[in-house]
Amino acid sequence: MKIGVQKLRSKLDQLYSAYNRKPYVDPDPLLFLYNYPDVRDREIAGIIASSLAYGRVAMIMQAVSAVLDKMGPDLHGFVVNADPENIAGMFQNFKYRFATGDHLSALIMGLQAVIADYGSLGACFTVDQAGGTDLSEGLARIRTRVLREGDAGHLLADPGKASACKRSHLFLRWMVRKDQVDPGGWSTIPASALTCPVDAHMFKIGHMLGFTKRRSADGICAAQITQGFRRINPADPVKYDFCLTRFGIRDGLDMAELKGFLKDDVYDV
Repeated sequence: MKIGVQKLRSKLDQLYSAYNRKPYVDPDPLLFLYNYPDVRDREIAGIIASSLAYGRVAMIMQAVSAVLDKMGPDLHGFVVNADPENIAGMFQNFKYRFATGDHLSALIMGLQAVIADYGSLGACFTVDQAGGTDLSEGLARIRTRVLREGDAGHLLADPGKASACKRSHLFLRWMVRKDQVDPGGWSTIPASALTCPVDAHMFKIGHMLGFTKRRSADGICAAQITQGFRRINPADPVKYDFCLTRFGIRDGLDMAELKGFLKDDVYDV
């Protein structure tokens, strides 16, 4: 059975109203961004939290907490005043899956260089944006400047490759969108330009909704899923990302329940 855009939007808006609320954030690395009312601190928390956002969510939360706790409440001041030797010593025992203390130290020193050159991560990201909708250039600019200071490994994805860059798009969702869940801060970037962060859950949902038939969650898949949501909500295609991905992450919300709510229809969008 095919049903139209308005019917699907109505269903998704019901899910948004029910689950796009702060009580449903934990466990999610987004939780850490709420501790930083200053955008200069929040963007640093966001890029660190998103860079480690792979693997089991409980382990992600532990890793991000371990890093941010060491950095203290003034993240901007910490990064600006960071000394390479002190940073290396502080994080020498850090290890999270493929990420080592050396990678993390290189990331922090790279962020220091970005801030020295542009004033903030947001300023670096938007310096040549001029209202454009291709956000890959801003991501690449931050990554390129960071890597000049050392080997940050896989912590920052390369938007020039074929991957979905899920963690990068997650970071942008946090910093660009502003609602009950996403704290925002980068107000000059239109939400309409965002790409859906495609993790294992959104990959399944994209197939469920008929937005993609890709066999892997690559960049083409992310673009197809985003386009599907853009037909429903052109101004904010990533609006439903958080509420949909609660299913399969939160206890008591599983994918079978979501599939039942959507009734496994094929949506004519």
